[in-house]
Amino acid sequence: MLEVINPATGVKINSYDEMSPSEVEIVIEAVDTAYLQWRKTSFSHRAALMKKAAQGLRDECQAFAELMAIEMGKPIREGRGEIEKCAGVCEYYADNAEKILSPTTVQTDASKSFVAFQPIGIVLAVMPWNFPFWQVFRFAAPALMAGNTGILKHASNVPGCALAIERVFHNAGFPENVFRTLLIGSRQVAKVIENPFVRAVTLTGSTPAGKAVASKSGEMLKKTVLELGGSDPYVILEDADLETAVSACVTSKLINSGQSCIAAKRFVVVESLVEQFIDLFVAKMKLSKMGDPLSEDTTVGSQARLDLRDELHMQVKRSIELGANCLLGGEIPVGPGAFYPPTVLTNVEKGMPAYDEELFGPVAAIISASNEKEAIRIANDTVFGLGAAVFTRDEKKGERIAVEELQAGCCFVNSFVKSDSRLPFGGIKESGYGRELGSYGIKEFVNIKTIFVS
Repeated sequence: MLEVINPATGVKINSYDEMSPSEVEIVIEAVDTAYLQWRKTSFSHRAALMKKAAQGLRDECQAFAELMAIEMGKPIREGRGEIEKCAGVCEYYADNAEKILSPTTVQTDASKSFVAFQPIGIVLAVMPWNFPFWQVFRFAAPALMAGNTGILKHASNVPGCALAIERVFHNAGFPENVFRTLLIGSRQVAKVIENPFVRAVTLTGSTPAGKAVASKSGEMLKKTVLELGGSDPYVILEDADLETAVSACVTSKLINSGQSCIAAKRFVVVESLVEQFIDLFVAKMKLSKMGDPLSEDTTVGSQARLDLRDELHMQVKRSIELGANCLLGGEIPVGPGAFYPPTVLTNVEKGMPAYDEELFGPVAAIISASNEKEAIRIANDTVFGLGAAVFTRDEKKGERIAVEELQAGCCFVNSFVKSDSRLPFGGIKESGYGRELGSYGIKEFVNIKTIFVS
């Protein structure tokens, strides 16, 4: 049984029967049968349906935003933005998939040689709760446009979102079994990966979850793309525009109530600016409003689950015990729900959870660096490598640092880190491997086939 608890109220709102292993096998076989026909359809046919899916998302935007708010606590204004982003990725691949996957001629000693890009079959997506629509559509839009079929194992606390996504594709006219949702818990994932009809796996989630899926997929020799955790550093150099930097840092920190792999986590500030940065940062954090995710003026909703809120609080408490200063927040509020206030920690040093671990919530760790070189060293002093940003008025210097020195898959200059349908997205080190989005993302799950005609 999958039970859904509204994290803002603690009240049970729904429950769903978990599929049995035999039911799962029936679904997978049906999706494979659908693949055999779907792979033969034209790009123009797929694109027409994908654009209908985009319109379907927009038509139900408010309802889907409300669904996210009650299932995982996302502020409703952000939920509407998430749905629009999903519609955008559908349109991007509808417009560009055929061009990206068109055969590429290569001059060799053959009379004709080229590279073709062909679908491979069922892609299993194991997805998290924090962006319950976006995480799915950024896999599904390119996978389906490439001619693959998809099955979704979504997080157990957002089954309503999972079924709504399935309905979007079906209502748009996609054949019934081109995209299906499996209502299962984590225990059944390994068995799904073992199924011979499943050809590839994509996972967005924690590093331990990624390692488990990678291990099982490796055992079965199946391609994987993993987008895992992050401890994104934002480097503030002494020539930074502080107003711009602080605004971007706070925005990034509080997106999705701090529950984002690419939310800013560690703010590494050169010591000549650190006091000014702290004053402006705390003042800006105080302007946020924590409250009911369904309220239009809420900027920080609840955390997705009570256990996640409590784990975050323990990381804060432990950091304080080890010497960090708490300038804002840091206390669990009285009342129902999994709320945690915007929190600012300073004097953060190596050995503290706020330095070494991912803080998945509205908690900012400010770290002082003696100079630019030290700031870059601290930024890279992490097992993660998803996103990073640098702030400086010298754009050429910022670009050089982003290209040559910051160790991350996505590096931004004078802006907060975000995903874009047109650009590849993914990490290095314990933040995973492979890329989603852009031309690189759609090529992860195709057969890059060499054709040589003598």
